[in-house]
Amino acid sequence: MRQSNAYVIGFAAVLTIVLGGLLAFAAVGLREPQQKAVKLDTRTKILSAVMEINEGDDVNQIWEQRIESLVVDIDGDVVGQLDDGTAVIAEQIDVGKEYKKPAQQRLFPVFQFMNEQGEVDAYIIPVFGNGLWDRIWGFIALEKDLVTIRGVRFDHKGETPGLGARITDGEVQNRYIGKKIYSDVGQLVSIQMVKSETGDPSIYDDYQVDGMSGATMTANGVNDMLLKYFKYYSSYFKTIETADKEAIEEGEQIEEIKENETQLIDEQANQ
Repeated sequence: MRQSNAYVIGFAAVLTIVLGGLLAFAAVGLREPQQKAVKLDTRTKILSAVMEINEGDDVNQIWEQRIESLVVDIDGDVVGQLDDGTAVIAEQIDVGKEYKKPAQQRLFPVFQFMNEQGEVDAYIIPVFGNGLWDRIWGFIALEKDLVTIRGVRFDHKGETPGLGARITDGEVQNRYIGKKIYSDVGQLVSIQMVKSETGDPSIYDDYQVDGMSGATMTANGVNDMLLKYFKYYSSYFKTIETADKEAIEEGEQIEEIKENETQLIDEQANQ
């Protein structure tokens, strides 16, 4: 039986309203579970930079027992609230959005991993940058001397599977454990993933890790990301009692001298 145009239009309208309502109901109903899932995933990644998380572990309980957090600015000062009075919570800082701001305006979360005696055992900082194809990010755990890497967790949005995407492999991330970000004279060196992949970690010094074959651009992105964020956090590092402040300050003086020398050479070249 052929239906009239009015019937078809009315049926389509009712169907659209019903389906739209169901989708809206589902979106509202799933919002809270989705937010909880994202929160749990973020906590898992942060904790996994400093400890092994096994299936079945109560991540939220571990988080509440072992993590204390704060937010600092580029000068290392703790930021408790925004200008409008809004409280600043480290876990809620979107590092990707902060990355779009000038460094002087960004907020920098710090996650302190506490031992059973209630003392800081390690510091975990987020990092964010550019890979070959898209954004890369991660969490870096430093021993309380703020020189030695305890662990790292990297992630990416679109690096090449089997090549740059290997930054998420445990074997690649474990290469960073025990490496150092400051030299013996306190100069910020950071960690460099070398161009080639040899499979022999014994040939690299405290500031190098083996490369990833066919993924030099991603490795360069990781190197650049680490160096920039260690610089961003350097002022905060100096405020920590367990840090080797004298060494860090000496290193910064060396960096300043090198920058002045470079600037002088550029000026002479332009004359």
